[in-house]
Amino acid sequence: MERVEAELFTDGGNDAVVRLPGRNFPGVLVQGDTLSVLRSDVAELVELCAAGDLDEARHMAGLLSADLGAKLQRYTDALDAHGISRPF
Repeated sequence: MERVEAELFTDGGNDAVVRLPGRNFPGVLVQGDTLSVLRSDVAELVELCAAGDLDEARHMAGLLSADLGAKLQRYTDALDAHGISRPF
Protein backbone atom coordinates (compact mmCIF):
# COMPACT_ATOMS: atom_id res chain seq x y z
CA MET A 1 0.00 0.00 0.00
CA GLU A 2 1.19 3.47 -0.86
CA ARG A 3 0.04 6.61 0.95
CA VAL A 4 -0.48 9.68 -1.20
CA GLU A 5 -2.02 13.10 -0.83
CA ALA A 6 -5.11 13.69 -2.92
CA GLU A 7 -7.11 16.84 -3.62
CA LEU A 8 -10.71 16.62 -2.39
CA PHE A 9 -13.21 18.71 -4.38
CA THR A 10 -16.41 17.62 -2.56
CA ASP A 11 -17.22 16.35 0.87
CA GLY A 12 -15.67 13.01 1.67
CA GLY A 13 -18.95 11.10 1.46
CA ASN A 14 -20.09 8.64 -1.16
CA ASP A 15 -18.98 9.54 -4.69
CA ALA A 16 -16.32 11.99 -3.55
CA VAL A 17 -14.61 13.91 -6.32
CA VAL A 18 -10.85 13.64 -5.85
CA ARG A 19 -7.69 14.18 -7.89
CA LEU A 20 -4.76 11.87 -7.38
CA PRO A 21 -1.18 13.01 -7.84
CA GLY A 22 -0.05 13.07 -11.44
CA ARG A 23 -3.57 13.17 -12.86
CA ASN A 24 -4.86 16.11 -14.90
CA PHE A 25 -8.48 15.62 -13.97
CA PRO A 26 -10.27 14.54 -10.81
CA GLY A 27 -12.15 11.27 -10.63
CA VAL A 28 -15.08 9.95 -8.65
CA LEU A 29 -14.33 7.68 -5.72
CA VAL A 30 -17.02 5.02 -5.67
CA GLN A 31 -17.19 3.05 -2.44
CA GLY A 32 -17.03 -0.72 -2.73
CA ASP A 33 -20.60 -1.30 -1.57
CA THR A 34 -21.88 1.24 -4.12
CA LEU A 35 -19.84 -0.44 -6.87
CA SER A 36 -21.32 -3.80 -5.89
CA VAL A 37 -24.88 -2.41 -6.07
CA LEU A 38 -24.21 -0.87 -9.49
CA ARG A 39 -22.86 -4.16 -10.79
CA SER A 40 -25.86 -6.06 -9.39
CA ASP A 41 -28.25 -3.58 -11.00
CA VAL A 42 -26.56 -3.99 -14.38
CA ALA A 43 -26.67 -7.79 -14.01
CA GLU A 44 -30.40 -7.57 -13.25
CA LEU A 45 -30.90 -5.39 -16.32
CA VAL A 46 -29.11 -7.99 -18.47
CA GLU A 47 -31.30 -10.76 -17.05
CA LEU A 48 -34.48 -8.76 -17.68
CA CYS A 49 -33.42 -8.16 -21.29
CA ALA A 50 -32.57 -11.84 -21.77
CA ALA A 51 -35.96 -12.82 -20.36
CA GLY A 52 -37.70 -10.40 -22.70
CA ASP A 53 -39.19 -8.34 -19.85
CA LEU A 54 -38.65 -5.07 -21.67
CA ASP A 55 -40.99 -2.97 -19.52
CA GLU A 56 -39.12 -3.88 -16.34
CA ALA A 57 -35.76 -3.60 -18.16
CA ARG A 58 -36.71 -0.11 -19.32
CA HIS A 59 -37.61 0.81 -15.75
CA MET A 60 -34.30 -0.57 -14.41
CA ALA A 61 -32.35 1.20 -17.15
CA GLY A 62 -34.07 4.45 -16.22
CA LEU A 63 -33.07 4.04 -12.58
CA LEU A 64 -29.47 3.30 -13.54
CA SER A 65 -29.37 6.26 -15.89
CA ALA A 66 -30.72 8.58 -13.19
CA ASP A 67 -28.18 7.30 -10.64
CA LEU A 68 -25.23 7.67 -13.00
CA GLY A 69 -26.57 11.04 -14.13
CA ALA A 70 -26.60 12.25 -10.52
CA LYS A 71 -23.00 11.11 -10.06
CA LEU A 72 -21.96 12.86 -13.27
CA GLN A 73 -23.76 16.03 -12.18
CA ARG A 74 -21.95 15.98 -8.83
CA TYR A 75 -18.67 15.59 -10.73
CA THR A 76 -19.35 18.42 -13.19
CA ASP A 77 -20.61 20.69 -10.40
CA ALA A 78 -17.36 20.11 -8.49
CA LEU A 79 -15.24 20.86 -11.56
CA ASP A 80 -17.25 23.99 -12.33
CA ALA A 81 -16.95 25.19 -8.72
CA HIS A 82 -13.15 24.91 -8.93
CA GLY A 83 -12.71 26.32 -12.44
CA ILE A 84 -11.59 23.01 -13.94
CA SER A 85 -12.48 22.23 -17.55
CA ARG A 86 -14.33 18.99 -18.22
CA PRO A 87 -12.42 16.11 -19.79
CA PHE A 88 -15.33 15.34 -22.09
